[in-house]
Amino acid sequence: MTKIYLIASGKGGTGKTTTAVNLGSALNKLNEDVVVVDTNITTPNLGLYFGAPVVPVSLNHVLQGKANIDEAIYEHESGIKIVPSSLSLKDMEKLDYDKFEGISNKLRKLFSHVIYDSAAGLGEESRKAMESCDEVVLVANPNILSVTDALKTIKFAEEMNKPVRGVIVTRVKGTKNDMTLKSIHEMLEVPLLGVVPEDLAVEASLNRKNSVVHTHPRSKAARAYQDIAAKLIGRKKKPEGFGKRFWKAMFG
Repeated sequence: MTKIYLIASGKGGTGKTTTAVNLGSALNKLNEDVVVVDTNITTPNLGLYFGAPVVPVSLNHVLQGKANIDEAIYEHESGIKIVPSSLSLKDMEKLDYDKFEGISNKLRKLFSHVIYDSAAGLGEESRKAMESCDEVVLVANPNILSVTDALKTIKFAEEMNKPVRGVIVTRVKGTKNDMTLKSIHEMLEVPLLGVVPEDLAVEASLNRKNSVVHTHPRSKAARAYQDIAAKLIGRKKKPEGFGKRFWKAMFG
């Protein structure tokens, strides 16, 4: 049965798109049929991430009723499939966000896993995308501002009767300035899906227009994302990596 995950955060800059891209890539490496969709219409980054800032047909065209969703699906050289949104201001006009429901229904027939890279905050595009998803996956940084914003998103998801699968804590430096995982868990009261360390390999992968899972598969960030992806779909975990060691260190 197809499942649609909404990758969400209360604010920008948490690593939401990086997480959506790398979870999708990790699932793809596990031979899962997956597509990543840029539902962040206002500030889209998915196409840029994969070196495709301009495409003939984008999600915007689908929301405008000018194209079908299958026409907006592109396959990256790594094998992952994506649906980019447009950077053009002109393509922001006459968007019908109510079409998200129909888009989701069609994607369910084409893929086993659908990942929506949501816009930050709780605007209309975020709300409509959340209405169409099955589970919400939060992304937060280990600081009080980011975690507080994540808590707002949890409350919003609860109001919409959308289950929150858990939170992925990204950009973890492992210093005393980071909130502990225990504090984050106690504040959010949702499962901790994994920990992704601050890793220069992530920026390097962006320069190479690919996911860190593909460009630097042995990096700490890549191993963390692969562990999280396996956990999402119930696959057996690989040997202990950074995330699990860090988890043990934080919880004792």
